[in-house]
Amino acid sequence: MFLDIYAQAVVAAAVVTVIFAFWKGDEPERMGAAAYALVSLATTMIKGGAAANVPRWGVTALEIILLIVFIVIAQHSRRGWLVWAASFQGLIVTSHVLVAASLRPPLVGAATVTNMSNYALLISMAVGTFWAWQERRAASMAASSGPRLL
Repeated sequence: MFLDIYAQAVVAAAVVTVIFAFWKGDEPERMGAAAYALVSLATTMIKGGAAANVPRWGVTALEIILLIVFIVIAQHSRRGWLVWAASFQGLIVTSHVLVAASLRPPLVGAATVTNMSNYALLISMAVGTFWAWQERRAASMAASSGPRLL
């Protein structure tokens, strides 16, 4: 499945982003990273023996579940990256729906939308984790430095 260097680089970037979110992120980042990792693992386990223009219902269902998870986390959190992640995941779900509705989108176009949205989702997760880490770090620095006399 991960035979070419391109697929291995994408998986490496995803693994590094998820590890970064678990290491430096707060609860919303960790929940989003866990959901992303679980869905990514589950989609690689689903056999893809069908033709490219046939909808893959299992993958579509998992992508919809991930979209719902991002929306729910975004509603209960004040993180901006979750809205971006949910919107990029919505693009992925839309490309699956176009294939399922037999609207005959160009297969290269649907794959491009899915891949680019996945990259953008990873970038938004990494940036959101970095912001959460920096906010937490600034808050701890402000709390540790007591009042100072000039």
